[in-house]
Amino acid sequence: MYLVGRSEETARLLALLHEARESRGGALVLLGEPGIGKSTLLDHLAKASSGFLVMRASGAEFETELPYSALHQLCGPVLEHLDALPPPHRSALRIAFGMETGTPDPFLAGAAVLGLLLEHDRPLLCLIDDAQWLDHASARALAFVARRIGAERVAMVFAARAGVAGLDQLPRVDIERLSESEARAVLMREIPASLDERVRDRILAESRGNPLALVELPRTAGLAGMAGGFDLPASRAAERSFRARLSVLSPKVRLLLTVAAAEPVGDPGLLWPAAALLEVEDAAAEEIPLVEFGTRVRFIHPLARSAVYQAATSAERRRAHGALAQVSDPITDPDRVAWHRALASAGPDEDVAAALTQSATRARARGGEAAAAAFLERAAALTLDPGMRSERVLAAVEAKLSVGDFGVAAELLSTLDADDPRVDLLRGRISFARFRGDDLPTAHLLRAATRLAERDPARARECYVDAIEMAMLIGGLDTVIDAARTAPANPEPHTSADIVLDGMVALVVEGHQAAAKLLRAVIADGADAVWNRWPTLGFLVSLELWDADASRGIATATTAFGRELGNFHMLPIGLAMLATITAHSGDFGAAAAMISEEEAIAEATGAAPLVYPRIHLAALRGRRAEAEELFAGVGPEMTLSVQYATAVLNNGLADYPAALRAAEQAVATGDLGMAGYALPELVEAAVRCRELDIARAALATLVERADAGGQPYGLGIASYARALVDDDEEAYRRAISLLDSTGFNVWCGRAHLVYGEWLRREGRRRDARTELRRANELLSAIGAEAYAARAAAELRATGEQTRSRSDSVADTLTVQEVHIARLVAEGATSKEVAAKLFLSPRTVDAHLRNIFRKLGITSRRQLRDLPAIR
Repeated sequence: MYLVGRSEETARLLALLHEARESRGGALVLLGEPGIGKSTLLDHLAKASSGFLVMRASGAEFETELPYSALHQLCGPVLEHLDALPPPHRSALRIAFGMETGTPDPFLAGAAVLGLLLEHDRPLLCLIDDAQWLDHASARALAFVARRIGAERVAMVFAARAGVAGLDQLPRVDIERLSESEARAVLMREIPASLDERVRDRILAESRGNPLALVELPRTAGLAGMAGGFDLPASRAAERSFRARLSVLSPKVRLLLTVAAAEPVGDPGLLWPAAALLEVEDAAAEEIPLVEFGTRVRFIHPLARSAVYQAATSAERRRAHGALAQVSDPITDPDRVAWHRALASAGPDEDVAAALTQSATRARARGGEAAAAAFLERAAALTLDPGMRSERVLAAVEAKLSVGDFGVAAELLSTLDADDPRVDLLRGRISFARFRGDDLPTAHLLRAATRLAERDPARARECYVDAIEMAMLIGGLDTVIDAARTAPANPEPHTSADIVLDGMVALVVEGHQAAAKLLRAVIADGADAVWNRWPTLGFLVSLELWDADASRGIATATTAFGRELGNFHMLPIGLAMLATITAHSGDFGAAAAMISEEEAIAEATGAAPLVYPRIHLAALRGRRAEAEELFAGVGPEMTLSVQYATAVLNNGLADYPAALRAAEQAVATGDLGMAGYALPELVEAAVRCRELDIARAALATLVERADAGGQPYGLGIASYARALVDDDEEAYRRAISLLDSTGFNVWCGRAHLVYGEWLRREGRRRDARTELRRANELLSAIGAEAYAARAAAELRATGEQTRSRSDSVADTLTVQEVHIARLVAEGATSKEVAAKLFLSPRTVDAHLRNIFRKLGITSRRQLRDLPAIR
């Protein structure tokens, strides 16, 4: 049937269907007000999808966020293919759907759904209505799938009233109201009889171009005249129409409809037993509007369900939920039983609250943090005992924070005793998440530490470390350290957290030498559990002391810890740190693979990727246009990284004034870690610009830190800087000797380069050629193009011809292509690569074709034979 006023939308949807037939799948989000015709468009598309397997799901307004409920609903037709999935994916999905016990990996679950859809022989059309009410876990998994079907025979269409988290990056179609002429055409089709002009105009005015209102208003308001309503939104007018139709029904029919509205799955096996308990099952013999009873109980529109539920009295709703709780299976569906019992409760009920708490535990185990938050919030509301209620509110706040619901978390906290230090800790986390950049987050943590000082000194000291790490990220470290100096004395025996606290106070108050005596051993042990809690602090302190082995150790342990736990908060942090230190070691291919994995996780989780390792890699590669485009596109929170990277880039390009400006800005911030890392860049740029006072001051600061760390990497770089300032040949030689022993080829190559440059200026061309040749070899091999070009130019100045072009595979492939190439070279199949990078196998194959074309090869075997890949 032709849809009036929807020709463009219909054409867009049919084009999506056509593309999916040709293995060019995609997704669309239909957005519009209630009653605007989104569901009608979905139905229209389903009828036009000849040859497709149509899979449908919808969110339910009156169902809590039971994790994966909508996803389970959607996947029902293809669950027979579950056994074809790789064991980890199969297990993740079975756990998510409650088919076995365990803790699912939410992103493996998303990848498993993708695999499940692709196991089917027919093209698939997935229709998801009322997406604004999807449970959080399902929405995340479906968004994950929608972003990865570009090379598949799958089309996905979401319909929602407003934007849905995770779906906002998908193409959207805004469904607008009908024009007056289109509205008249719809009205004539629905009411072919002749209408009084005044009545027709009143209907058109009240409906405001909303198709559902156009259909519903004449049914209930009477055609002889329609009073009032001009101030109502069209959706409200339609809902009013539904309520008017309810008002003429018998109490039994209305109660039956209330039970149907309270049961969001539409399962007749629950509806009719509940109706029997309430003695209203015989109401089905009457003519019942608004709902269709069949193999599924389906309301004619979501607004009809809402109207029924809201029109019922609170007592009627409680009776409906009470009956549904009694007929639901407590063994196979205990969470739905608990939720219905909760909604049936008129006041506090400890038994129901305890059941909800158990449901929260099960939901969290299945990856449904949003569901856990909802269960705990309701449990707290039903708890009478003040102490128990406080504990449940605190647990609900923790859960709300984990899903980013900061407003509700703050509201819940406001109901608790403000003197409880746990409240301050949580307020600090909320403030940090919502208002980064002011001093409120650390202020809350410091207040909590003060309150804990007497009753729990060890925990108070941990609060101070929390505040220190937070201040390192948002500023205000001096203030925090001043407060931390009042921390209660170390308990015995000292823990690593105690050492970290004392060391950080010593760093700010006494300097690097004093801090290093305390911190050197603990940062050298990357496996120390203290870095599982404060990995960023440990990594930045290791940079501050120029201990590259400690940096790598902490980054490696953090990555392993995140991977082992399936913690997709910790794993990206570890990968970003490890990619950064790996890039500085000169293994650009491995760094690119780590960046690719971190970005894949970020895309899968909907988080923003950690950009700083990509910034470092771009600077070290030395391609001005590529690097500057990247630098220009990042946010202000990356300013320090960009300043540091700009100095590295321009020193490589021999644009020393630009390098000097950037390095001065970076060092001036005084931030731990990266400000110190900019010191050798400042020394080199200042020497080349003949700003020797600046160079000497930077050298003194660098030497203090490197000597405190006492590691070959830092001592080598300090000797590098000293050689530049003092024209000291012995310092050049010592720098090369120390850096050669570290395996950090970027700095090793740079040390040979500056020594060769100095030798050439001294007129020792033969010696200069030896150093410059070595620099060119090292820097070209790793792909540090700007520094390699500097070495080549210096070599040419000695009379030797050379080329500076890098042969690194990283020159031609994107970071994702490098990652895929390395995995395939190690023997991974397309399915295995797809699982690791959250892609479909067909997408991996498409990437491989691009990789083969760029590298001029034709097979996986040839890929394995490329040294640069390995």
